[in-house]
Amino acid sequence: MPTILRGRRCRLDLERPLIMGILNITPDSFYSGSRATSIDDALGRARRMLDEGADLIDVGGESTRPGAALISEQEELDRIVPVVEILSRELPCPLSVDTNKSVVARAAVAAGADFINDISGFAFDPAMADTVAACGAGAFLMHTRGKPEAMQADTAYGDLFADIVNYLRKAVARAEAAGIPRCRLAIDPGIGFGKDLAGNLEILHRLRELLVLGLPVLLGTSRKGCIGQVVGQSDPAERLYGTLATVALGVASGVQIFRVHDVRPAREAALMAWAVVHRRRP
Repeated sequence: MPTILRGRRCRLDLERPLIMGILNITPDSFYSGSRATSIDDALGRARRMLDEGADLIDVGGESTRPGAALISEQEELDRIVPVVEILSRELPCPLSVDTNKSVVARAAVAAGADFINDISGFAFDPAMADTVAACGAGAFLMHTRGKPEAMQADTAYGDLFADIVNYLRKAVARAEAAGIPRCRLAIDPGIGFGKDLAGNLEILHRLRELLVLGLPVLLGTSRKGCIGQVVGQSDPAERLYGTLATVALGVASGVQIFRVHDVRPAREAALMAWAVVHRRRP
């Protein structure tokens, strides 16, 4: 398993599980607890996540929940750039920006971001791979099927897991062709993105098979709809315990990075699971 993930200005040690805190600068993200309504609010939330043990913070300016409407590049820039600028000045932690637009990625890295978290694995914007390479940023490459407004229209696959692995192989190939070294890349199977409940459960059951790609795996299950379906909770605010179960299972399956809304509970669940798997204190 990889031991290091490099960003533009940082080096993340993957010896123990890492926690990526979610910070949404959006009015319509599916979980209200992640939404910041102003720059001051964003800074306060980010500081709390650091106090709770976040290893990096992922800033999003456009909701990618199923059915979400797209916004313009300019609107996303207006939301993202001022927040990244102040977080990079005020906080001693790496920053990731959740975007699939190369213009936004370029501006975000110039403002201080270390990673780009692209839900499309560099597939939506043909300029994204070259942009990230030129900026020297790291990247999280995710599997999806279609853009958010339509991705749940077709969740049938002949072989879901083969589709995910092949898609991610192509994403990594795009990154490497652009000049991004593998030490700056991580992959994400895309829980909830173009998958139904059966598909999400299959991914969680087979997470260890993703290690064949030889890159760190990022898992983003936090408070998602598939958890609500299993535990019978339609309100995302009631899905913490189910989320923590997936974090522990992810650690046991070799996942190294967890994208979460609730930093301290996820960190403690991950560290305890890691201690059991490795039979020693983290």
